[in-house]
Amino acid sequence: MHTDLFGIIPPIVTPFTANGDVDEQAFRGVVRFMVKKKVHGICVGGSSGEGHTYSAEEFKRLNEIACEEVNGAIPVVAGIIVNSTRDAIARAASIAHLPIAGLQVTPVHYVFKPDEDATYKHFKALSESTKFPVIIYNVVPWNYLSPALLVRIMKDMPGVIGVKQSAGDLKLMADLLINLPKGKKVFSAVDALLYPSFALGAHGTIAANPAAVPGVCINLWNAVQAGDHKKAKEIHEALLRFWNTIAFDNLPANIKFSLSLQGCETGVPRMPMPATTPEQAANIRREMDQVLRYDN
Repeated sequence: MHTDLFGIIPPIVTPFTANGDVDEQAFRGVVRFMVKKKVHGICVGGSSGEGHTYSAEEFKRLNEIACEEVNGAIPVVAGIIVNSTRDAIARAASIAHLPIAGLQVTPVHYVFKPDEDATYKHFKALSESTKFPVIIYNVVPWNYLSPALLVRIMKDMPGVIGVKQSAGDLKLMADLLINLPKGKKVFSAVDALLYPSFALGAHGTIAANPAAVPGVCINLWNAVQAGDHKKAKEIHEALLRFWNTIAFDNLPANIKFSLSLQGCETGVPRMPMPATTPEQAANIRREMDQVLRYDN
């Protein structure tokens, strides 16, 4: 079983049927598509996977399927998006029988924001209750954790191995990277700026662009690791134009549409998320033709 987390780790989409049920066969196809693209891992139940809509049973079942399909070839990260410490611990416990490489966990995200000490205690309780390494998914706009708090948590908690830094502020990521405790990792979810994220030293990405065009992101990662910044900048420009066509409130739907253009069956988004509009589809098709020039 591979457990080292680095590089391109797509938060894969979850295919749903028209009545909102999980399409398990199509989900298996998504996992196989990602493995074929030679990604470095996958994440189940992230934002791109509509993980915020999962029931506890769906969370468990989809992680079981993902582990079965990859069969130890690449790491599987389980995304936990819930609103209490108790529920986060319960979800982690429900997959204790699986060879999961880590948990991607959001701070709580309902209206009421816990203070920094409460957030600290949330991750402490979770990390001490599970055998799985924890990655903090720093994405909630009204509960966005500062670099100082993230560093404090990582220094004090051996079970918290890193952060997935989202939103568009590369300065916050740079601050986090230069103060990062030894042995910890930062994964970029700044989709528009994956190239500079990698150049600054991010250990990888768990983000929407890799979920939509994994092969392109693999080539971007490889170019930066090889020091080929001319090629990396070319890929970045094509990837940014593509990102600008999918980055809307129905982003998971647009990722699904993008994958469908590559022959991967993805079902439909779960209500109430709207499907890709005709205008969005036209723009995605246009930029998809360009960005796939850099596919692997």
